Amino acid sequence: MSHLQASKLKVLRVWGFNDVTSPSGVYFQLFSGSSPKINTGSNGLQRLDAIVASAEKYGIKLIIPFVNYWDDYGGMKVYANYYGVSKNAFYTDSRVISQYKQYIDALVSRYRNSKAIFAWELANEPRCNGCPTSTITNWATSISQYIKSLDSNHLVTLGDEGWFNGGGDGSYPYSGGEGIDFVKNLAISTLDFGTAHLYPGHWSKSDSWGNTWIQEHASAATSAGKPYILEEYGVTSNRGSVYGSWYNTILGSETAGDMYWQFGETLSSGQTHNDGFTIYYSSSEFNSLVAPHANAMSAK
Repeated sequence: MSHLQASKLKVLRVWGFNDVTSPSGVYFQLFSGSSPKINTGSNGLQRLDAIVASAEKYGIKLIIPFVNYWDDYGGMKVYANYYGVSKNAFYTDSRVISQYKQYIDALVSRYRNSKAIFAWELANEPRCNGCPTSTITNWATSISQYIKSLDSNHLVTLGDEGWFNGGGDGSYPYSGGEGIDFVKNLAISTLDFGTAHLYPGHWSKSDSWGNTWIQEHASAATSAGKPYILEEYGVTSNRGSVYGSWYNTILGSETAGDMYWQFGETLSSGQTHNDGFTIYYSSSEFNSLVAPHANAMSAK
């Protein structure tokens, strides 16, 4: 956290989930037996307590998502399997939603008085492939209202990748095929800002197209009268030129903030995980790209 503070990186996104089916190692929620159980012990939410306390100490704000669409650290699939439904039913099954709300209540009640909280996030990259976009829009409306009923003092956001349902060049990011409509979701009154992610290499798009993606979301957010942040982005090569171009677009647009994926540290046990996108603190890329951009965004 001290390194974030020194680098003027003001907001950190940390997983607020770790869903398991057997009680081993560190976990936050156990889906086993007659009912799921939330782990508040030293190998459970007390680990997240330490992160929140450190953020408070160093003046860092946190975005905390409650569940993962992907299977890493459990995710929606664990809920779905426990109740014997499809993954897409996460958004509509009453039993799944009830347990998800219980977990939200546990986290919000635990941290809503912390000065470290920047925003509560419904999920990391929620998708519902093949569903009408109304499925996630209706779910996001209901869940964000519920969060606001528990804590009206903090921001709430969806955590989606920012897919459009039409427009653009008609390609995958504009097809609505993942069940997301960025514009309609941004209009939900209990969502305070929009999110977008950017991985051209995963979406069969060029790196330069990323500038278009940034501008399109800035324009949509301006039309909605709400801010948006580029919450994740990454390329695995030519970062100097690619990020340099994207940063110019971010600085010149109504993009409220950006968060590269992902921040890396060198610990006593070695370097933190590198998935190909990691930029480590004090590395040449960090010093030449991340730190100067953080300064520029602070002055924006």
